[in-house]
Amino acid sequence: RLFAEGAFSQAFVPLLADVKAQHGDESAKSLIDHVSSFLAVVVFVTTLLGVIFAPQVVYLSAPGFRADSIKFNTTVDLLRVTFPYIFFITLVSLSAGILNTWNRFWIPAFTPVLLNLSFILCALFLAPHLNAPIMALAWGAFMGGVLQLFFQIPFLKQINMLPRFRLALHDKGVRRVLKLMAPAVVGVSVGQISLLVSTIFASFLPTGSVSWLFYADRLMEFPTGLLGAALGTILLPSLVKHHSLGHEDRYSDLLDWGLRLTLVLTVPAAAALAVAGIPLISTLFLRGAFLESDATQVYHALIAYSLGLTGLIGVKILAPGFYARQDIKTPVKIAIMVLFITQLMNVLFMQFFAHAGLALATGLGACINATWLLIGLKKRGLYHAKAGWAVFLVKIGIATLVMSAILWWGQGNASLWLTGNTLQHLLRLIPLLTIAAVSYFLSLWLMGLRFHHFKKEGA
Repeated sequence: RLFAEGAFSQAFVPLLADVKAQHGDESAKSLIDHVSSFLAVVVFVTTLLGVIFAPQVVYLSAPGFRADSIKFNTTVDLLRVTFPYIFFITLVSLSAGILNTWNRFWIPAFTPVLLNLSFILCALFLAPHLNAPIMALAWGAFMGGVLQLFFQIPFLKQINMLPRFRLALHDKGVRRVLKLMAPAVVGVSVGQISLLVSTIFASFLPTGSVSWLFYADRLMEFPTGLLGAALGTILLPSLVKHHSLGHEDRYSDLLDWGLRLTLVLTVPAAAALAVAGIPLISTLFLRGAFLESDATQVYHALIAYSLGLTGLIGVKILAPGFYARQDIKTPVKIAIMVLFITQLMNVLFMQFFAHAGLALATGLGACINATWLLIGLKKRGLYHAKAGWAVFLVKIGIATLVMSAILWWGQGNASLWLTGNTLQHLLRLIPLLTIAAVSYFLSLWLMGLRFHHFKKEGA
């Protein structure tokens, strides 16, 4: 996340958009070549060190595993398979920034689907053939990274922006990116420190707690990866453009559009995860060493995580409001404060809810972060809420209740999902989710909400 989803993209995308607007495609291509070459070398070395020193990383990051050699060695194996994902996803993030700057938005928006599909396919078809089924998700991450990168290459060629290896450490563009990355590194590190501390807490809880959080997090990654990353990367170049042109009203309108679209998509997604968690978990993971009791524990964590889904994605929408103006320090300061608040909640909630308490602290921390960012944007006069928010929220609430009722009634007794095979589950789950989704959007349509409202605002 330091290289792919955080510090690098926060520094590189605004700079690339600015160079393209002021100096043209040739200068932008030179910047892309130099920055991508430097980044590839740094991340390759980082990945290599991570694979080599995986035991030491696990020893420091999960001290609770030291007493159990099987658990420790399995974690080392997982880390060695997943660490190369850093290399692939970093280049994917670079490509996404380029494609978004050239208004090829659908490509980066679709790309995360390949990762989630890789996870699902590996969980369904590879896990039954492995002694440690959880390794299937590790290989899912590895293959997902490869798929995402190779999917984007042809589109980079189309716009003549496929990076060439041109290492130039003293290039002004590289130095400027590094300068902008400095505060961003602190901000992204805060998020990773929070995750690390939560992992350390979980390692002292009953056996399986780390894995339960991992499985729940994988389910959360589908909406956050698909919606959060896509919307955030689409907004950033557009915000940079309107800031450069002095279109402050349009700047605010884009943020308003992003927030509305976020709520339209994340509120029902969170409700679906909370209401239909057992069917989802059973269909994807219930086989081999993954038992019914594991499904229940993952569900508890998933409910807690789902409470913070809107906050998790909201941060990805609101933070670009600062990044586009090259104000990285404000989100970093907020993230540091939220880090301390989250750890206090970790200590408190884990006493009552065990591993689910850690998930709850993460979710609530994200909501606090998003709220703080929103207040900051409003205080600076960068965001002015457009009229109609109250009615808009009521419509989303009603549609979500309708959808949730259908999911609750349609899934029947939760115990029925803890038996049977994957195919039987899929034949029940796919129609159920389809009907629920249709009911949600149909309810919105009946209340007067139309797709072209969002299309017009986001154009």
